[in-house]
Amino acid sequence: MESEIRIWLADIKKAISEINQFLPAQKNFLLFQKDLKTIRAVERNLEIIGEAINRILKVEPAIQITHARRIVDTRNRIIHGYDTVS
Repeated sequence: MESEIRIWLADIKKAISEINQFLPAQKNFLLFQKDLKTIRAVERNLEIIGEAINRILKVEPAIQITHARRIVDTRNRIIHGYDTVS
């Protein structure tokens, strides 16, 4: 496996870990909606995950990543359609 892919996979793992750290054990979407800092932190990590997956698939399209297209599309919507994300 190319070293770039390993780096991007590590970035994905780190971003997932950070999202888990930002969110409380007791999930409450209503409280989450009111916490702008956590929203922005989670959004940023979703952007990182989506971009890393996109890069991986460009280098090695045969790699199987569950829901890869949906993840990349979510990243694109956060970045390019930020005014439609609620």
